[in-house]
Amino acid sequence: MTNKPTKPTKKRPSFNLAGQKIAPGSRHSIKVPAARLYNDTPMDLHAEVFHGVKPGPTLLVCAAIHGDELNGIEICRRLMGLIDPLELSGTVIIVPVVNVFGFIQQSRYLPDRRDLNRSFPGSERGTLGGRLAFLFNETLVQSATHIIDLHTGAIHRENLPQIRVDTDSPEALDMAHAFGSPVILHSKERDGSLRALATDLGIPLILYEAGEALRFNYAAIKSGVIGVQNVMKSLKMLKGRRTRRNLKSVVALRSGWIRNEYDGLVIPKVELGQSINKGQVIAQTVNPQGEELHPIKSPYHGIIIGISKIPVANEGEALFNVAQFDGEGIEEASENVDLFSEYYERKPI
Repeated sequence: MTNKPTKPTKKRPSFNLAGQKIAPGSRHSIKVPAARLYNDTPMDLHAEVFHGVKPGPTLLVCAAIHGDELNGIEICRRLMGLIDPLELSGTVIIVPVVNVFGFIQQSRYLPDRRDLNRSFPGSERGTLGGRLAFLFNETLVQSATHIIDLHTGAIHRENLPQIRVDTDSPEALDMAHAFGSPVILHSKERDGSLRALATDLGIPLILYEAGEALRFNYAAIKSGVIGVQNVMKSLKMLKGRRTRRNLKSVVALRSGWIRNEYDGLVIPKVELGQSINKGQVIAQTVNPQGEELHPIKSPYHGIIIGISKIPVANEGEALFNVAQFDGEGIEEASENVDLFSEYYERKPI
């Protein structure tokens, strides 16, 4: 009996991005011209492309749409040292800094104080934010089949590591569960956001929130790196089993901010990730003279997923963001926070 000759394996085609061709099994750095500064210095969007030897999804991982959110940049940097295109199925595009203008100014916003994450899909002839959003969309977003958008809390606000996703999207929800954060927060898209654009384009996207602006946080960064790798494994882009498989993310269908009712100094009685009961005193407000203590009671039963880091607050300022769960969700989420804390002990960056 003679063996039939096997057909030669068809070579995977190159990946085309911004006029560049990336061969299978290779890594390529691409600079996409974005604009110029006042002094004629060019500003580019930097993208690192890993084109695998086998077919698969195209995953876009991006950070710093808000220029002062640094944890995502470090997550991207670490990921770039871990991905081997010879072991990859599909393609990974990593953009560490989307809002290049805000980043060099250490600012959340663009120079005209507009929010880039309210500027999508953008316009080729629009505002600075609109033009940058248009370029990012046309060149990078529309090249992807899946997206992970990395964020932190705003300046002086810290977020518990969490995934925000529209739970009505089954594929995005699968990505959220694969990531492995303590909490998944159901969140509808806001007009002009990258999430809204991705939904319109039919691209599943999850948003990772962890830490605070202008600060590195070990747990937020390490969790983010492992989370992206977990998603890649669930998409069959990488071989192996997910890390943190014993951490089953719990979905919170809503969240709410608890605001200050009095001006003064805020003395918190709880911390990030702690479970609280409705009616529980979670902080006190006192004036600088030490008089008129005012208790702040929680109107919710849930887990604190966001907290203000400034102990001075005016009336109406947001202090604590509380995720609320149905049924036994709060107990499961509380266990997740404990597991997460054990897994990511506080360490230097």
